[in-house]
Amino acid sequence: MPRHLIAIALALLLPACAATGPARTPPPEAGASAADAAPMQHDPRLHAAPPQAPSLPSPVVVPLDAVALAALPRETVEATAHGQSLRCEGVALAALLRHAGALPEEPLRGAQLARYVLVDARDGYRALFALADFDPTLGNRAAYLIDRCNGEPLGDDVGPLRLIVPDEQRPARWVRQVHAITVVVAP
Repeated sequence: MPRHLIAIALALLLPACAATGPARTPPPEAGASAADAAPMQHDPRLHAAPPQAPSLPSPVVVPLDAVALAALPRETVEATAHGQSLRCEGVALAALLRHAGALPEEPLRGAQLARYVLVDARDGYRALFALADFDPTLGNRAAYLIDRCNGEPLGDDVGPLRLIVPDEQRPARWVRQVHAITVVVAP
């Protein structure tokens, strides 16, 4: 392309680029404090809302004691792991999260979508889920915190509590010896 055409194109485009978009606020002077600086104004032409600090508690430690578990309806679930069929009893993780105040009754939205569930085992094994996985209007994932299988309490090698997720292709996020469940707002 000839140089004179490039110069003409730049002469026409640069003023147009500089004239579009919201006006920028100059940085505060060297001696000015942050309080003296003008607050950023939201441009109504933008589609996104200005960022809001989430007012969600974090972390939420989910109680796993016998009293908390006894307050929830028990469910029976059948699952297969490593070629072994299991018939287990326990509580739905979604019900436990609701009982702890970590999963609201209404559909998740906004800052709630940036929360995750961390399941810790006694041996250091961990599994992570998005909180939205357990919202019935989003992931609707079935996961259970069980304490009995095949009519017997869980042994020390897998219990006293175990998280199972029956619909997953492989049991990588099934957690034996669960000792903590925490719901955290992602940074």
